Amino acid sequence: MFTEIDGGAIVYKMVDNKPKYLLEKSATSDFWGFPKGHIEGKETLEQAAIREIKEETDIDATIDTDFSVDAEYDMKNGHHKIVTFYTSKVGNPKVTLQKEEISDYVWQNYADARKTLTYDNLKEILDKTNDYVASKWS
Repeated sequence: MFTEIDGGAIVYKMVDNKPKYLLEKSATSDFWGFPKGHIEGKETLEQAAIREIKEETDIDATIDTDFSVDAEYDMKNGHHKIVTFYTSKVGNPKVTLQKEEISDYVWQNYADARKTLTYDNLKEILDKTNDYVASKWS
């Protein structure tokens, strides 16, 4: 079985001392998730995450490598995928979507983001991320 390795990030901004998380809606399905994508060439996971944020949202981001969490799942095409997500705290950026891949986006607080995310494994990743963000910024 082919295993695909991706890098991604949970992008957030602080509003009134609370995080608002960036969620993206896939242009090809009703899937809501986080920026992510495959590694190109000799990129590191971190470089892939930064590039995907830029490509999908036009946000110039940096990532926090002190925190990461992995999601593993099997895809419909039979491939196995492992995505390493980092966090990325941003200011108040203008979002410009890559319309071929992303049809919509929202900034949401933790509770609303948890309801919006499509898959349980992403909700668990948000849970861990929110705990980390709370410990870092409280």
